[in-house]
Amino acid sequence: MAGPKRRTTGRISGENVVIEVAWLYYQDGLNQKDIADRLGISRATVVNYLQEARERGMIRISLASPAFTNHRAAVELVEKFGLTAAYVIPDEDADEVETFYRVVRGAAAWLPDLLEPGDRLGLAWGKTIYDMAEATEKTRMEDVAVLQLVGSMATPYGFTAEACSTRLAQRLGAQVYNLHAPAILSNPGLAEALRAEPIIHSQLARLETCNKFLFSVGTVESDSHIVGSGLATQADLDWHLEHGARGVICGRFIDAEGNAIHGPLDDRMIGIPLESLVGLDMGILVTPGTDKTEASLAAIRGGYVSHFVTCLSVAEKLLAVD
Repeated sequence: MAGPKRRTTGRISGENVVIEVAWLYYQDGLNQKDIADRLGISRATVVNYLQEARERGMIRISLASPAFTNHRAAVELVEKFGLTAAYVIPDEDADEVETFYRVVRGAAAWLPDLLEPGDRLGLAWGKTIYDMAEATEKTRMEDVAVLQLVGSMATPYGFTAEACSTRLAQRLGAQVYNLHAPAILSNPGLAEALRAEPIIHSQLARLETCNKFLFSVGTVESDSHIVGSGLATQADLDWHLEHGARGVICGRFIDAEGNAIHGPLDDRMIGIPLESLVGLDMGILVTPGTDKTEASLAAIRGGYVSHFVTCLSVAEKLLAVD
């Protein structure tokens, strides 16, 4: 039962009222109506204060990882594909959008547990990675760096490759090393000259120090982000499809077994080669929907993945593969 009103926001102001609301809700266990009655404010205001507390990093909400890594489907994925660990999130009653954000939030919650001092985390780009960075709780990782693995590009999505790495580093309290070059150039000669520039050469060499890799594999459908971002044309996509493309990792195409498909784009790209992403200490793949099932299977078969975050629907599709 809610206690008597003891305070009002007239006596609590600024940051203090946000802390008070957060404490009453998360520590004292009062519901939103009880808090509104006690503080003499509306329930909508309570909701706003709780959201502000989360955004300002005053509170952390997490579910214990074993609930997801010990899930039946997670254990079976590990056994079937030789993974180190899998994190499977239920999606039986969720639509496509809700499933996407469940997986993103799950990956964001698990990531800090997978990092340790001295790690150099290579980061791909895309909506999944950007939204995961946004969902990551603020913390401070000791001696951890985040490295942008693909050059920059103009995109219609409202974020860029460097925005992904910068945002995640901010959330983790880590150092960030961005790649100050375009992802793709108009001709191989120009790309070769740019790679030889001392600053870019040094930045590309630093990418080879990555010991862990976080990514979401891209599809090879006509609406793939690799075309939407301008990194590849439809003709480029068609060429790679003719040569067996089944997925995209860091702007580069892989076949059904995860082998790199070296084509006309490679000589014009600025970024880490796929061969440098196999056999790292950890490869963390985040797959938020069934549209990426085939591409995820290719990435797993290619040896890019040791840790896998996905939903139950994707897990079941992968487990059904012969």
